[in-house]
Formats: sequence, C-alpha cells, structure tokens
Amino acid sequence: MEMIILIVMTGILLPAIIVPFATGVKGSGKPEMVTKAMFLAQQRMEELMKFDYSRPELTPTNLTPCPTPPPTGYQWQFEILYVPYHDLMAAGSVNPPDTGYKRIRVRVTDPEGTHYDVYALVTNFPN
Repeated sequence: MEMIILIVMTGILLPAIIVPFATGVKGSGKPEMVTKAMFLAQQRMEELMKFDYSRPELTPTNLTPCPTPPPTGYQWQFEILYVPYHDLMAAGSVNPPDTGYKRIRVRVTDPEGTHYDVYALVTNFPN
C-alpha cells in the first residue's frame, strides 16, 4: 500500500518539479545572447566613433546593414542622422540640415529577433 502511495505522489510531484527546471534551462541562453549582442553593438560603435565628424564614413544614412558580416544568427545595422536644433535627442527619419551634431545608432538583432540599440553623439566643434 505504501508503494502505491509513493508512486502516486511521485507522479504528481515530479512534473511540478521538472517543468520549472526545464523552463529555466531553456531560457538560460538568453543572457549570453544579450551580452553578445551588446558587445557587437559596442564594437561597431567604437569603429564608427574613431572617425572625424566630416569624414565620409559618417555621412548621414538611414538604417542600413553594416558592411562586415556579424556572427551567425545575429544581424547588425547602423544609422547616422543630423540632430535637429529643436530637439537634440529625437532625430527623425528625415535629415534636417547640418547642425553640428550627428547621432549614430547601432542596432544588433539576436537570433530570437530581439533588438539592442546603442547610441552616440558626434560633434563638429573643436575639442
């Protein structure tokens, strides 16, 4: 009789323990993807930030794929826009005239389709 009760209790409790464990193991790769995506975004941003304001590499452009391929499963894009006078933090998709500020955005998309954006501001003023 005790064996039957043990088998029934095990059948009830085992799924209650295994389901959360399996879910946790399944989601354990997400922090690694986030870290890798942010590393790739920072890496590309550093490549763009080394250029002077007037260099052709910083010509304003809408969101376009980066010239070098990212690691498998990831996608990256960048955009460079003039920042408008009236709102230095919200540049629209239509470029205003040259204001002395350019906003650079690097976007990395992980294999699950989540976007990660990194922003920087480049000025045309002497140091």
